[in-house]
Amino acid sequence: MKNVVKVLLCLLTLLLITACNKQEIVDIDNNEATTINNTSKGKIYLAGPLFNQAERDYNLKVTEILESLGYEVFLPQRDCDISTLTDKSEEEISEIIFKLDAEAIKDSDILIINLDGRVPDEGACVELGIAYSLGKRCYGIMSDIRTAQDGMDLNPMISEC
Repeated sequence: MKNVVKVLLCLLTLLLITACNKQEIVDIDNNEATTINNTSKGKIYLAGPLFNQAERDYNLKVTEILESLGYEVFLPQRDCDISTLTDKSEEEISEIIFKLDAEAIKDSDILIINLDGRVPDEGACVELGIAYSLGKRCYGIMSDIRTAQDGMDLNPMISEC
């Protein structure tokens, strides 16, 4: 849990810098500063694995922290309820989930991807690709020390988003 708190503090610092009510953006190359007034903190799409209880609990904890800071968060496991689709085939359910998630990404300002695990979740990587292609701000969070200990880097197709 200590790692989760550290990771979230770093992420929240980034979000506060980029989405506060009055932010100053500095162009390092030109040494210019621009002030932007922003009345809302923005909408966040939280992408990550959600296939076991620990992953879902982690996603909820991150969401609770972000929402307590005034962000609107779309969390697929919570906000994409498929329990009413019992009369649909697996293919139809997959199509519905994809469309709902893609629309939520389009409506978001920021995508945060949970990069924990030996490799990032495939679905979350697709969500990252959609967000990146739409010009959304994308941030990754990682509390899993396995990759750091093994000296492995992220795939450049993920880290460069």
